[in-house]
Amino acid sequence: MQVLTARGLDDSVLPEKVTIERPRNPEHGDYATNLALQVAKKAGMKPRDFADALAEALSATDGIDSAEVAGPGFLNLRLAADAQGQIVQQVLDAGEKYGLGDALAGVKINLEFVSANPTGPIHLGGTRWAAVGDALGRVLSAQGGLVTREYYFNDHGAQIDRFVRSLIAAAKGEPAPEDGYAGGYINDIAAEVIRQEPSALSLPDDERAETFRRVGIELMFTEIKQSLHDFGTDFDVYFHENSLHESGAVATSVQQLKDSGNLYFEDGAWWLKSKEHGDDKDRVVIKKDGNPAYIAGDLAYFQDKRKRGFDLCIYMLGADHHGYIARLKAAAAAFGDDPAVVEVLIGQMVNLVSEGKPVRMSKRAGTVITMEDLVGTVGVDAARYELIRYSVDSTLDIDLDLLRKHSNDNPVYYVQYAHARLASLQRNASDLGLKSDGEVDFGLLTLPAEGDLIRTIGEFPTVLRRAAQLREPHRVARYLEELAGAYHKFYTVGRVLPQGDEEATPLTFARLALCQAARQVLANGLNVLGVSAPERM
Repeated sequence: MQVLTARGLDDSVLPEKVTIERPRNPEHGDYATNLALQVAKKAGMKPRDFADALAEALSATDGIDSAEVAGPGFLNLRLAADAQGQIVQQVLDAGEKYGLGDALAGVKINLEFVSANPTGPIHLGGTRWAAVGDALGRVLSAQGGLVTREYYFNDHGAQIDRFVRSLIAAAKGEPAPEDGYAGGYINDIAAEVIRQEPSALSLPDDERAETFRRVGIELMFTEIKQSLHDFGTDFDVYFHENSLHESGAVATSVQQLKDSGNLYFEDGAWWLKSKEHGDDKDRVVIKKDGNPAYIAGDLAYFQDKRKRGFDLCIYMLGADHHGYIARLKAAAAAFGDDPAVVEVLIGQMVNLVSEGKPVRMSKRAGTVITMEDLVGTVGVDAARYELIRYSVDSTLDIDLDLLRKHSNDNPVYYVQYAHARLASLQRNASDLGLKSDGEVDFGLLTLPAEGDLIRTIGEFPTVLRRAAQLREPHRVARYLEELAGAYHKFYTVGRVLPQGDEEATPLTFARLALCQAARQVLANGLNVLGVSAPERM
């Protein structure tokens, strides 16, 4: 910067990256930075004096309307209208690709989510992960990540045995076992097993159990897959836990840890030295009866993911799985891997509320509210959006009455309506034959509401990047609500189309371009969430 040089300074005092943010108070400018407070000492100046030098330099820069110093050395910037307008042109040029980045370019990511036991329909917790997990996959992909969505099919262990016993009891017309599963879906599946295998109940005990296991699990899992698909969530890989045991992968992983000294024998069982790697205690891998504990499958599964070439393994688990964070990272370390390749996200519970009261349990599932219950009440878009728009760290109470409303109080309606209103505007413009034949003069967009809308549009790439970095797709939903709000405010003060015998003006085309850009970003953002962008509402 010439002014800095004139004062005996050079660009070496500036950091590689300068943080510039939009101030909450518009009176503080379009953008603000605390750069002077960061580097003034290095430059041998007082922060305010350094800020004065920066303000002088920036004020002489094309595209900067003003640069003002505030407080001890904050710098408030206002952009020239035509410079701001270039953001609009960037959106129009990029179209559906606007907002995409390369922060995760080439990184192979295994994203495991839902992974509900195939012993019943997907409950609300799994539904939350279906929405958030799919949105996170889209966010990571938007930053160049090579994402594989994976469902870990828990088809091995005691819960499957209880499921099979419950089906057999239902087929016999008997009550569910004390530790079994109940609900209308058990009766439905049991009846279908008998329809497919009419002689199942007359088979010897072992064969009967195997028949109900094979057919019943397939029926349940087919239903789960269909429910997820109808919810807009599909997986690239369905990984069967049982395959790890049948293939010998579990035994191989256990032996490898024995050989490396990461397993030790005590009290008749084999233990993983997980405490040495940050866990709160060592974990039993092979139980006293010689059977593998659940973590044995986790060990083999992690190795399988790494052998498939994944650089990052993200596990999305329920609220009762906090212990898995240290456990899975310890497993990685025990294999000599970097624990950082394992990330565990924990989601909290979801409750449904109607008329201020908790909603009763599902009749079909018997004990839980299911994905179908929620979707059947409010629809896919409202369900997905509401589940995504909150941080998974927080327990979520879903107000069904609110999500049924077609009003601005309903967040998904508020965002979708903004898109539909913009789509209607473009149709009307087309009907009027309005199409710009030359360059658009963005310098005409001088209203505060226009500037606010443009700057909000310009934040989308940063929002996507931060959402991917922090694994927080809810940031995209909240941003879309802010963008919809900025558009609705603009709509009230900035008339776009000519009325009556009025002729279109350069301002008409500048505002049409702005509206087209706003619509594009709303559509791009909704697509990232797996929510539709309706043309009409």
